[in-house]
Amino acid sequence: MSAQHALNLKPVNTTKKITSFHPPLRALMGPGPSEINPRVLAQMSLPAIGYLDPIFVEMMEELKTLLRYAYQTENALTFPVSGPGSVGMEACFVNAVSPGDKVIIGRNGVFGGRMIENVQRAGGVAVVVEDTWGEPVDPNKIEDAFKKNPDAKILGFVHAETSTGCQSDAKTLCAIATKYGALNIVDAVTSLAGTPVLVDEWGIDAIYSGSQKCLSCTPGLSPVSFSERFVAHVKARKETVHSWFMDLNLVLNYWGNTNRTYHHTAPTNGLFALHESLLLLQEEGLEGAWARHQRHHLALKAGLEAMGLTYLVKEGNRLPQMNSVYVPAGLPEGGEAQVRKTLLNDFNLEIGAGLGPLAGKIWRFGLMGYSCKAENVMLCLSALGSVMADMGLAVKVGGAEAAAHHAYAELHKQAALEMTAAKQQLAA
Repeated sequence: MSAQHALNLKPVNTTKKITSFHPPLRALMGPGPSEINPRVLAQMSLPAIGYLDPIFVEMMEELKTLLRYAYQTENALTFPVSGPGSVGMEACFVNAVSPGDKVIIGRNGVFGGRMIENVQRAGGVAVVVEDTWGEPVDPNKIEDAFKKNPDAKILGFVHAETSTGCQSDAKTLCAIATKYGALNIVDAVTSLAGTPVLVDEWGIDAIYSGSQKCLSCTPGLSPVSFSERFVAHVKARKETVHSWFMDLNLVLNYWGNTNRTYHHTAPTNGLFALHESLLLLQEEGLEGAWARHQRHHLALKAGLEAMGLTYLVKEGNRLPQMNSVYVPAGLPEGGEAQVRKTLLNDFNLEIGAGLGPLAGKIWRFGLMGYSCKAENVMLCLSALGSVMADMGLAVKVGGAEAAAHHAYAELHKQAALEMTAAKQQLAA
């Protein structure tokens, strides 16, 4: 290019030399993302192919089959939305809610609040049923709301509230919605693959999750599933869905079973990764995955309680994959944040803070997917005990680890007894 036509390009505006990024190796025990299995990481580095390539389309069909297994459903429209769990949430509400529609929302944490915002942005009227953060959505309150609002068309609630570690009774809540002729929308971002999620058995109409929690995939994909009743509701809408990207009528042409047409550029390598993470889930088996989360939760719980920490959520409602405990008394001002900072900087261990009214009051320990393993449990207990002791709290060194080891031993003993009993029953 001649000098007279040279472009006056602006340089990179920084005094720091920018080089390739190499993240540190962290133990991820916060509310997400979770650590990623090496097999899943390897899939992300495979060569890209076109999103209408016949080989890619074949993989998409396998991915849908694996997702139906994860969700325990026969729903034809079961696929991953290109975007995080928040996009999955919005896809459900923007397709279901027309202006003026009345929607009952159970709020017992941060993400019930986001459901309310989605209803309002879609032009709907949110009927909010409040429950204390750390407690499940109350079915009696939901039924009362339907009695007072017989024209309500939809019920929305969070199955596993990430902000508190509390699980609500999805089966009962969905049955109430069906009883009053309403659709239901369920948030399973933190529950899918960590605790039972039985879409068909529970009568769930629309459900969304995230790839980065118990599925241990890269963030940025939201597995969804829609019942035939929900799809019929969307197709019968009189008003156009207020989102081009998330309009199921258009998405069906790409993820449906007919000849696919272009809708958007799918994140091919992310989908390779999700395919592998779902394959790992199939290999372990859903019951095996649920049992693993419960096993390591019990060991972590034993250790945390040995340090004198108490849980926010009552035992029957706790999520094994999201453990919320009260910050202990006796920490200096700013001590809660300092503990998390020290764990991150000195031990490469990430844990979560409280949100909303629980900010500064709780810590959240995630045991999700590939992060849910004994070495993380023991690292967490050892590191936390060390940091708390250094900050002047009365912590018996090694006590938490011993409690966790005892919990593991008891679980192994129980499993051995159950296996022996099963063999004797077969021999009888």
